[in-house]
Amino acid sequence: MLTTRGRLGGDAANGGDDGSNDDSNTPTVATEGEWSFADADELVLFVHGFDTGPQAARDQTYTLDVGLNEYRSLPVAGYSWVSDGEWADAKAVADANAEPLAGWLGQWAAEDGRPIHLIGYSLGARVVCAALAELETSERADPLASVSLLGGAIPSDSVERDGEYGDAIAALDAPVTNFYSRRDRVLGWVYRFSDRTTAVGSGGIDDPAAAPDGYQDIDVTELVADHYSYFEPEEGCLSRVVETLD
Repeated sequence: MLTTRGRLGGDAANGGDDGSNDDSNTPTVATEGEWSFADADELVLFVHGFDTGPQAARDQTYTLDVGLNEYRSLPVAGYSWVSDGEWADAKAVADANAEPLAGWLGQWAAEDGRPIHLIGYSLGARVVCAALAELETSERADPLASVSLLGGAIPSDSVERDGEYGDAIAALDAPVTNFYSRRDRVLGWVYRFSDRTTAVGSGGIDDPAAAPDGYQDIDVTELVADHYSYFEPEEGCLSRVVETLD
């Protein structure tokens, strides 16, 4: 696992520390567990969504690992961030994780260089897309081979060419694939009520004609019955995800 829990300033309201990490020698992103990928040619990095504590983040990463390995043997790491708080606070922390994630990806590109398949689930799609925007504006090198959004809890127009993340998607030298399910009631009802907009994870991009280069939607309604099934082994859409990986 990678984690910014207790290390990212401003996450105190969401279960982290007081955010007063003033030690410039302390990295914002820490590693947990044994990072032993010596025999791997590529890596999957999974970013969880809203209302997920540290153990649940590890459990979800393991679930994705099991599900992916039914189709393709890839090592999976998780990115754990403080999302277990109020919805508005979690969105702010998701945005605050853009720079740490982009910085880690840039460091990986410089020091290791093996391709990474980045997967953002639910509100984790906001972390991922915000990090793409940070990579684009900072002109950092990145190791990304693909980006996949599963049940993305971001506005359906934010991925358009003129949307918040459009330039970043177009600038990325890797495909960005959004997997959505019209049976996702959490996005179709709860998200729409709370944010007063539609989510890209419930119906795809708002205007398909405005999709940036490198972006595509994949409708997985027949495979994904609810918001919690996208990466479940034998129940979700991981078979379709694997088909899009370069």
